Amino acid sequence: MAGHCDLESGDCVKIGSDITTCQSAGVKVLLSIGGGAGGYNLSSPSDAQGVATYLWDHFLGGTSRSRPFGSAVLDGIDFDIQTGSDSIYFDRLAKNLASLYQGAKDGRTYLLTAAPQCPFPDASIDTALRTGLFDHMWVQFYNNPPCQYASSGDVTNLRSSWEQWTRAFPSASIFLGLPASAFAAVADGYIPPGDLTSRVLPLVKGAANYGGIMLWNSYYDSRNGYSAKLLADPPIGSPVPGASGSPSPIDLPVAPSAGGPLPKKSSRTFVKCTTEYNFQTLFYS
Repeated sequence: MAGHCDLESGDCVKIGSDITTCQSAGVKVLLSIGGGAGGYNLSSPSDAQGVATYLWDHFLGGTSRSRPFGSAVLDGIDFDIQTGSDSIYFDRLAKNLASLYQGAKDGRTYLLTAAPQCPFPDASIDTALRTGLFDHMWVQFYNNPPCQYASSGDVTNLRSSWEQWTRAFPSASIFLGLPASAFAAVADGYIPPGDLTSRVLPLVKGAANYGGIMLWNSYYDSRNGYSAKLLADPPIGSPVPGASGSPSPIDLPVAPSAGGPLPKKSSRTFVKCTTEYNFQTLFYS
C-alpha cells in the first residue's frame, strides 16, 4: 500500500472511495504484487492456490469479512515479480487467478497483467507469461541497458527487444514501459518526449499487439509533465479512426465501459501509470 494507509488498523478502507471514483471515470485499477525490494516467494502449489484465493476474496470478486478497501472491487492483479530464479509457482498463481476470474458471478471482466524486464526471456516470470493468460504486459524498457533506448539516440537495442516481445506473445497487448522522467530510472532508459514521438513510436506502433505506453510513475509524470507533452506532440502518422494512415492529433479521451475488457488493438494510444498508492491505473487518450 506504499505507506498510504495502515492495513492492520483498517485505515485502508478510506482508499476504497478513491478506487470507485477512478473506476466511474473508466479507469481500471489493479493491485500490483511483488516489486523490486524485499523477499517474497511462493513455496508450493498449495501456497499459490492460497494466495490466489486471498487476493480474490480480499481485493477482487470474492467475499471476506476483512476487505482492505471495503466494498471496492479492483479490476485485476498485476505481476511485478523481480526475484529472479526463486520465482517458481507464479505460473500456478496465474492459472489459479484465471480460474477464479472465469467463475466470477458478478458479470465483471478481470485483468491479469505483468511488468517484466525487457531482457528476453524474463528471468523471473517467463514460465508464468508462457501460460498465455496475461491480457497486457508493460515491459520495462529502462534500467536495462542491453534492451533500452540509448542516451545517444540509438534505437537498435530497444527495437530488437521490442520485436522479440511482440512476436513471443501475440495474444497479449504489449506496452512500451518507460520512465516518466530522467529521475525515475536508476540506469537510464529515459526517452525525451520529442524523440519518443518522432523516432520510437513509429517503430513500435506497427506491431499488431502494440498496446500503448507504460510510465513509471504518475508522481514523476505529474512533476515532469511527460504524458501532457506526448499529447501535445502526437506521433507522426497517428491513424484516424476509419481512415487509412492519415496523420492526425491523438484523439480526445474516451473512457472504456465500466468493468469491460480493454481492447487488444485500438487507434488510440493507451498509457499506464503507477500511482502513489502503487496501484496500477490505466487510461487512454
